[in-house]
Amino acid sequence: MSADVSRRIVILRHAKADWPDDVADHDRPLAERGRRDAPAAGRWLAASGIVPDLTLCSTAARTRETWKLVVHELPQRPRTVYEERLYEASLGELIAVVNEVPDDVVDLMLVGHNPGMHAMADALAGEAEEDARNRLDHIGFPTSAAAVVSFTGSWKSVELGTGRLEAHWAPHD
Repeated sequence: MSADVSRRIVILRHAKADWPDDVADHDRPLAERGRRDAPAAGRWLAASGIVPDLTLCSTAARTRETWKLVVHELPQRPRTVYEERLYEASLGELIAVVNEVPDDVVDLMLVGHNPGMHAMADALAGEAEEDARNRLDHIGFPTSAAAVVSFTGSWKSVELGTGRLEAHWAPHD
């Protein structure tokens, strides 16, 4: 596939998690609100015509549970890889993971955690649709929020400021 193809990264923060006693952070489940919001994120993606070719999902319980609820709303299930490096990943680590994606993938989804997901959406967007930028700046990146960043080139070329923030969505705005 040509490296000058238009690509999209869908950046999704996990849904609202619970804080049960005696449960390690990595193993925290979704809260009731999270179990309601995650399917709404999936419906927004489906209505927007966004179905990733590949989803990279953190191995944390709350991200896996979020993805399971989101993907149920999509018209088809993309290939999914549970990626340990997405748990507590810094912006640099997230970009390094994206740079490894094979170029046969056109639309990629990352399901992960803040502050990394917000930083990724903000940092990649050298340009932005005005409404999407205003929403990202005003609302931030609450649980179940999604951002869509487009760019042209190979995944190896993704770096700060190379994309365009096309859309931003959150369940409670």
